[in-house]
Formats: sequence, structure tokens, C-alpha cells
Amino acid sequence: MLAVRRSFLEVAGFVSVMVIAALTRLWNLGYPARLVFDETYYVKDALTLSREGHEKSWPDGADAGFQAGGVLGYLDQAAFVVHPPLGKWLIATGIWFTGVDESTGWRLSTALLGIATVGLLMLVALKLFRSVPVAILAGFLLAVDGLAITLSRTALLDASLTFFLLLGFWFFLFDQQSSRVKISRAIEGTKNSMLWFRPWLILSGVALGAASSIKWSGLYLLAGIGLYVVVSESLLRKDSGEPNWFRKGVLLQGTFSFLSLVPAAISTYLLTWLGWIGGTGGYLRNWATDNPPTGIFALFPDWLLSLWRYHEMIYNFHVNLTKEHSYEANPLGWLVGLRPTAFFYESYPMGTNGCQIAEGCSSAITALGNPFIWISSTAALIYIAYRYARHRERVLGLVLLGTASLYLPWIIFLERTVFQFYVVSFQPWLILGLVLAIQQLRRKLLTKSKKLANITTIGFVSLVFGAFLFFLPVNTGMYLPYELWQIRMWLPSWI
Repeated sequence: MLAVRRSFLEVAGFVSVMVIAALTRLWNLGYPARLVFDETYYVKDALTLSREGHEKSWPDGADAGFQAGGVLGYLDQAAFVVHPPLGKWLIATGIWFTGVDESTGWRLSTALLGIATVGLLMLVALKLFRSVPVAILAGFLLAVDGLAITLSRTALLDASLTFFLLLGFWFFLFDQQSSRVKISRAIEGTKNSMLWFRPWLILSGVALGAASSIKWSGLYLLAGIGLYVVVSESLLRKDSGEPNWFRKGVLLQGTFSFLSLVPAAISTYLLTWLGWIGGTGGYLRNWATDNPPTGIFALFPDWLLSLWRYHEMIYNFHVNLTKEHSYEANPLGWLVGLRPTAFFYESYPMGTNGCQIAEGCSSAITALGNPFIWISSTAALIYIAYRYARHRERVLGLVLLGTASLYLPWIIFLERTVFQFYVVSFQPWLILGLVLAIQQLRRKLLTKSKKLANITTIGFVSLVFGAFLFFLPVNTGMYLPYELWQIRMWLPSWI
């Protein structure tokens, strides 16, 4: 009976978290009925991709047409875009369901993937920690975080990127669970320990190829996982006493692991460019035709050479992007949310745009994370890094893998123009670290007092939930008196 009751509570917890995620991401999704922040690029790119197979340029004033519900025509001129097409294809699916004149459709696919990410995080946490309550807590923290909510309600690329990164990591965990057991058993039985076929690693490559087809930063986790597989499995062979462990682990198995992971990612990436490859009107699509290759380059198809040239231009754009922006944020301050990005702000007098507040309404959409989640996650990250350095616990290493792979590369180029909301791509791993730290703290407290452990856990969850309700209006654009909006701006750098 107790087991049935526990199972019911666990299912209820999972469902409740998903309901919270759905309500916060779908409620009033079409507000505002105008393009906000970088939606001006991605929604318009999505529309032309779905119609032409590649991005087209737009005339001046096109945003006003979206706002008025009568989208203007685009130009017969290819547009230079700096991100791969998959994220915009996903946005286009939402537009296809509702029509381009419905602002809900612009954001629908992003919102659905944001909801799915919450459920996926619970599955990842369950796989890592084998604890349903810990998995539910991880999902809850992501479901109520303001940054994750705002990014899921906006037609940008980062929420979609996060989903595919986490999906690739989930598949990778399945691969590691099976491959390490097979290697150990083979060595103990003096059998061939080579793993020739790794379906889970192939699936991980597909998912991470999809992530890289949204933003190139997906390559960071692809590289991190590839390096982890080779190093960790080589060390496993060494620790198990396998002869010639370096040759077998690094040279042989490393090569076959590479062939499982990387070609799958590259193939997926190229598939997302089929609209550009199959047509003739995309930006630089005919570059190789206009600039005939010589020597060994003449052996390659024109589309591949043109695509390579296009990618060179995209790369140069990103590494040289140093133009000042009022909301640019130094990556060193990302984890504690020193400079959140304001996507939208409008003020309305009473009686206009549905404002019923005598002193007027402020409506803001700011990618502002829950302060208690982010400060606690940063503290947990420091604790986990310290504990891993001392004890080399494998679970800690897996949690650190995602954060390190997706965060540290940004620190290399501090002079670039970047934004704080990029942290959403590795937020799931920060939350995994946080719930792991909470689990370990709770175990220590239970040795002293069950009551103290419960008070501490419930107190933290209550604090997080209270902050969620407090900041939700500025994450979603709810109307507030100006004074109440200002109260929520705790730091001058948040404005």
C-alpha cells in the first residue's frame, strides 16, 4: 500500500511540474503581438525559409506589418544570416499551424520545446541520480525559473538549442551505461573489448548535430562528449589492467567512437541545409560557380564549396562581433545574472491597451532568472567542482561536463558582444548540480534531524516558488504599476 501511495505521489509530482511548465509557457503566448528583440530576424527568416527554402531580405518597416497583422512582402534578394537554419525551420512549424498573422504561432514551437525540456530534464536527473524526488525537484526548478520561462515564450533560438543539447546528453548517458559495462566484462573475460556499433552514441550525434544546426555553440557539447568518451573509456581500460590500453582505448576505440558520433552530427547538420543546397537563390549559393575552383578543390561539388565559403563569412562575423550593445553582458557575470536582457518594455495610460490601473501600466519582458535558483546553482557548482577534484566521483564529472563544455568557451572571447540569456543553454546542468548538492546536504541533515532536513528543503522550495510568483509579471509582460515594476528591479544593472 505504501509503495502504491508513493508511486501515485511521484506521478502526481511529475504531472504537476509539467502543468506548471505548460501554463507558464503557453498562457497569453501571443503577447505582445509584435516582434520583440531578435524575433525581428528569426521570425522573418522562418517565414521566407518555409516559402523559399532559404532566407530572404525584407524592406524597411516590415516589423510594423507584423504588428498590424498584415505582413508585408519580402524582397527578391537573399539575406546573409549568421545562424544555421534548423531553429528557424522549427519556428516556421508554429507559423504553419496558426498563420503568420498570429503572434502565438511565431512562438509556439519554442514554447513546446521549452515545456519538453522540463520533462527531459527530469528524465536525465532520474538517469543520473536514480531518485524520483530529486528528478521532480530538478524539473520544478527549471519550470519556475524566469529566464527559462522568458526564453520559451520568445521566438529566439536558445530554448530550442537547449532541448537538443539535453537530448544529446540523455542519449550519451544511455551509451555510457551500456558501453562501460561491456568494456569491463570483456576485459574480465579476456574477450575483445572493442565496441564497434554504438547506437546510443549515434543518436547523441544526431541530437547534437541538430543543436549545432540551431547555433554553432552546440559544437561545444559535441566536442566535450567526444573527448569525455575517449578519455574516460581509456582510463577504464587502464584501471582494469588491460594490456595496450592506450592503443586500444585512444587509437582504436577512439577512432570508432569518433565514427559513431561525428558523422551522425555532420550528416544531421547538412540535412538542415537542404533548402539552401537544393535551390539556387540562397546567399552565396552560386559562389563556386562564379569562382570556379582549381586544383584539388575542383574535385568537390559546387554546393559544398559555396557552403564552405558561406561558413567562413559566418565565422568571421561571430569572432569579430564587438559592436557595443546596451544589454551586452560579460560572461564572467552570467551565472549570477548581473545583466539580464530586456526584450520588451511599454507603458500605457489607463484605458488604453486594456490597462485598468489608474496610474498607468508598465509591461516588461525581461530574461531575468530566479535569483535564488541562480545564486544557489553557482554555489553548488563551486562545491561540486571542489568535490570532484578531491574524489573524482563519476556522476559529478558528468554534471560538470555539460556546464564546462557550454560555458568555458565563452570566456575565451570576452571582448565579443554577447548576452546573459545565453546561459539558458547550460542551465539544465547547473540545476542538476544544484539538486545533487541539495540531495547531499539533505542526507547530512538527516543524520542529525529529520525535521531540520525537511524544514531546510521545504524552506528553499518555498523561497524559490515565492520568487517565481514575484518575478513572473516581468518575465511575461503582465501589466503592473510602474512602482511595482521598479520594486522588482533589485539591481541598477537589471534595468
